[in-house]
This record gives sequence, C-alpha cells and structure tokens, in this order.
Amino acid sequence: MPDVAKAILEFIDGVLPKTHATPEIAELYRMMRDYPWRGGKMIRSRLLLAMCEAFSGRFQDALPLAAALELFQNWVLIHDDIEDDSDERRGKPALHRIHGMPLALNAGDALHVYMWQVVHGSGVQGAFAAFLEMIHRTAEGQQLDLAWVEQKRFDLTTEDYFQLVHLKTAYYTVVAPLHLGMLAAGVKPNPVFVQAGLDLGAAFQIRDDVLNLIADFKEYGKEIAGDLLEGKRTLMLLHLLEHASETVKNRVIDILGQPRTAKSVEDVQWILQQMQVLESIPFAQNQADLLATRGLALLEKGLQSAPNQQAAQLILETARSLATRVA
Repeated sequence: MPDVAKAILEFIDGVLPKTHATPEIAELYRMMRDYPWRGGKMIRSRLLLAMCEAFSGRFQDALPLAAALELFQNWVLIHDDIEDDSDERRGKPALHRIHGMPLALNAGDALHVYMWQVVHGSGVQGAFAAFLEMIHRTAEGQQLDLAWVEQKRFDLTTEDYFQLVHLKTAYYTVVAPLHLGMLAAGVKPNPVFVQAGLDLGAAFQIRDDVLNLIADFKEYGKEIAGDLLEGKRTLMLLHLLEHASETVKNRVIDILGQPRTAKSVEDVQWILQQMQVLESIPFAQNQADLLATRGLALLEKGLQSAPNQQAAQLILETARSLATRVA
C-alpha cells in the first residue's frame, strides 16, 4: 500500500481550493486546510483502504472515499470543538479560538460540502448511502452527548453510555470504514463487521475517555481532563455516580453542573480522586478489554474469507491498536 497519509493529503490538496482574489475568501480556503494539515493518525481512512485491499480492491478506487472520510472527520472536529467550547485540537488552539466561532463554523460547513463532492465523484456504488448512514448516526450520538450536558442529566446508566458511543463513535470510526472499504472493492458488505465495529468502536471510545483523564498532554494532543470541564457523561463518571456516597455524588453533580469557566483545577482533581477511590477507571478499562476481545474475534471471523490475508492482518493489527491502546 502506498504512503497513505501522503496520498490522502495530496488528494485533498487537489480538491480544496487554494487561492482567491478576495482576501476574505482566501482566508476561508486557508481555514479549510488547517485541521487536515495538523496531522493525525488517519486510522479510519487506513482501515477503509486496507479493507478494500483485503477484498482485492484497488487502492485508487478507495482513495477518494478515504479522503472523503478525512474531510468528514475534520469538519466534524471543527463543529465538535465549537459545541464543546474546546480550547485545543491536535496540540494547537481550536479553529474557533483563532478565528472566532462564526468563521470557524463556516469553514466546517464548507469542508462538509467538499466531502459530498468527493463522495459523489468517487463512482463507488452505495457510497452515498453509506455516508448518509454514518452522518445520521453520528449526529444522533452528538445530540445525546450535548443534550445530556445541556439538560443536566445525571440519571444515566452504562446502557445509555453504550448507546451514545455506538452512535457517535463506533459508526464513523470502525463500522463505516469497513463498510466503505468493501464497497470500494465491489464486494457486498458482511453484517458481521457491523457488530465487530460497534464493539471495537466502543472500546476505542472508552480508551479515549480514560486517556483524557490520565494521558500525557504531549502524546495525547488534547487538553487533559477536558471531558470533566465539559461535563461529559463518560463510563467512569457514570460508575462514580452509581457507587459514590450521597454526599460525594451531590458534590460531583454540583461541580459538573457549573459552566466550564467556573470549574477549578481543584474541583477536577477532586473528582479524579473519587474515581480512583471507587476504581472507576479500572472498571472502564475492564469493559474496554471485554469489548475489544469480542470485537477482534468477530473481525477475525469476518476476514477469514478475504483473498488478501496480508491486508487482513493489517486490519486486525490496526483494530487491535485502536481498541487496546494505552497512550
């Protein structure tokens, strides 16, 4: 397989406009290129390309869809950073912190349009419907995520959390890349990859939630404990609220119910300490282990029929890294 990141960025570079005589529009074009060129592992697009190759598809047939998936990832991140009021993305200030919310939102909208342009031009049968499915599910998951914070919902269960991560993370991180890769290869997608993707995507999100609390900033690329500042309903938080004393639970709810700017470092550290006391983080990690094991077994089963077993092994290694990462 060619240098994936280079090939995708070259493709995107050829799609996005570069210059304009009007300075304000030229600035828009620069903003559209900001997040894609900040780097990133491109795990989703790598899964897509490897899946196509595993089922005897051609790299050049899958490349447009991989680029479209990266465009999706980046316009969603722009919007997500605005909705979460995040300060940083990939080690730099979030786009709306640099240019203001209205201009950043417009740049995200523009990338969204170019994503559809690439999907339409890919010529892959079923790709348009697959992208629609992915975006529908992602928007539903984002609605849950934001609404729970906005409505100050603390009566949630672990089942609620898994519904959220299946919709918001699993579909576009694993399910859709596997599905799109098979479509690019001209092969009918296997339903076993849906459940595999849901399990692996949920494991990935749990790992990411844990890393948000314990990772080294330089390696993580996002602000540490940002989920607590934003009041995100993570598996660790729900475990803490379920097992904490009434006094601790009420204080946690009181802290998380405050605006982001009103939360102190001491407040965040106190919640982290309570999670350590009740072993909420080990609980979440154990759940991720179980999901990763089941998802990888399903993925391996589905890939047994793949003609290109070298590419199939790459998919398994990528998925294993995704679902079991510790940094």
